[in-house]
Amino acid sequence: MKSRLKTLLKDLMLIPGLSGHEGRVRRYLKKEMQALGLTTKTDRLGNLIATIEGNPGTPSVMLFTHMDQLGLIVRKIEKNGYVRVERLGGVPERALAAQAVLFSIGEGRDVPGLIANKSHHATGPEEKYKVLPYQDIYIDAGFSSAEQVLAAGIDIGTPVVYQPHFVELAGDRVAGTSVDDRAGCAVVVEAARALAKADKRPTVHIVFSTLEEFNLRGALTAAQILQPDIAIQIDLILTGDTPDMASRGDVKLGEGPGMAMFSFHGRGTLNGTIPHPAMVRLFEDTAKAEALNLQKSAHIGCLTDSSYVQLVGQGIASIDMGFPMRYSHSSLELCDLGDLEGLTKLLVAGIGSIGPGFSLDRDDFEQ
Repeated sequence: MKSRLKTLLKDLMLIPGLSGHEGRVRRYLKKEMQALGLTTKTDRLGNLIATIEGNPGTPSVMLFTHMDQLGLIVRKIEKNGYVRVERLGGVPERALAAQAVLFSIGEGRDVPGLIANKSHHATGPEEKYKVLPYQDIYIDAGFSSAEQVLAAGIDIGTPVVYQPHFVELAGDRVAGTSVDDRAGCAVVVEAARALAKADKRPTVHIVFSTLEEFNLRGALTAAQILQPDIAIQIDLILTGDTPDMASRGDVKLGEGPGMAMFSFHGRGTLNGTIPHPAMVRLFEDTAKAEALNLQKSAHIGCLTDSSYVQLVGQGIASIDMGFPMRYSHSSLELCDLGDLEGLTKLLVAGIGSIGPGFSLDRDDFEQ
């Protein structure tokens, strides 16, 4: 399993798929689902949906993760060939200087570029520790005129992503672009592989959602179509094992999958997720039965699709499960393949144990 996860993750991390422009990622995942014998459909927002039919009378499950990534959008092409951009998603401005980027135009037609960084020899003392606002940055792709830029297929609205990378580190650790959330995609593919072969299971809707980085939009539409009883969302869990994150929690890389006990975003969306107690109990019990270490997280500043999915219909019993990850939203994020494997096993065992008598009555759990 770990070898397959590594291959899936590498392939997915090297495919550009800015939020709202996920086509290449979706087509890759569609082939993976079809290879498992699953029929897929794509809704008008671009969500990829596959259903594994299960035992009748059992609560249905939507297992989902987002396939898009954050990045930039071309807003202006200067006469001298430099390109100005807007941010799409939570792109940290302090991580942009001197980054390699890719104008995502189409298979075999993508154009590399770099975010300019003022020459050190001309940088005054007052500039050394200043983060340049994104409105002031520009991308240099080597062109000397606007006409050359346009001829290369770059225009207003062209998506731009960090130059795709996959880096193998010591042990089972890997780094690169869009670990958030291509690692989630790899886990869901592997979980679907196992669930499709299982003798006992609920009906499981596999969803690879769009537009998560663009204000959490895609999975909501999928949930409205599917109307599941349970929603299990897969995304990163922030680690607290680096010097700059020690006060944020105890989640550690390489020590197993994570479960979010609380999330909230205090800016803009003002939303979050408190998991349904039945789902917390399910994964706590499953982790114990499978001898898997389950880490817990509670954070302000994180937000996932589940914050809106949980509000569909009469309410969906929702939970955020995930993998520990370092350096979120930078051009080089980092995860551990062992955590991805553990998360996959936890999901398969937990979902597989949902039977006809599985209660979603909150009074059966809340003290």
